[in-house]
Amino acid sequence: MAGSPHRVNDVMTRAAVAVGRKALFKDIVERMEQWQVSALPVLEGDGRVIGVVSEADLLPKEEFRDDDPDRFTQLRRLSALAKAGAVTADELMSTPAVTVHADATLTEAARIMALRHVKRLPVVNSEGLLEGVVSRGDLLKVFLRPDNDLADEIRRDVVDVLFPAPVEPVHVMVTEGVATLTGRVREADRIPLAVRMARGVEGVVAVDCRLTADDDTNAED
Repeated sequence: MAGSPHRVNDVMTRAAVAVGRKALFKDIVERMEQWQVSALPVLEGDGRVIGVVSEADLLPKEEFRDDDPDRFTQLRRLSALAKAGAVTADELMSTPAVTVHADATLTEAARIMALRHVKRLPVVNSEGLLEGVVSRGDLLKVFLRPDNDLADEIRRDVVDVLFPAPVEPVHVMVTEGVATLTGRVREADRIPLAVRMARGVEGVVAVDCRLTADDDTNAED
């Protein structure tokens, strides 16, 4: 992966595992176990995503297993707990599905996951058809980028753009994802912007800015 910002299309799993709306409870559990996933898109027709069934949707059946029949019947009347008696994906799934498009940035996908409290997002096209799945783990793949790649991108897209004629060379070193910028520059007001831009490079963990402004040049201005 080279260049920022990265898109969901760069990290998503394309061979997405899904179920139909008539899939049975046990089949759903077996598929989750087989593929080691915590949620499955529910499809109908030609692959349109109509919902998602997750571990959270399945757990009420175990949670209320020991309840007495009368109380269980009452609980089933409550929409929030109706899934305890559900049998098929159609009854279990959360709908409408929380989805994302392949051209969304990783930041946008992460924000959706955080706001909607989900671990995985079906990736759909403009017609709602399934193209893949992106998980929290997929979003973290950018932090596997080599330090050299990160340093090259910061030099090219941050340093060369903001400080084309530094007082002394600006050095960029990245170690374990932490970027260190050192050197003297003429444009003091651009230093905070350089920090923000370097921090925005996908895969950068933190920025240690040691840039200083050339006071003599500023005085002449």
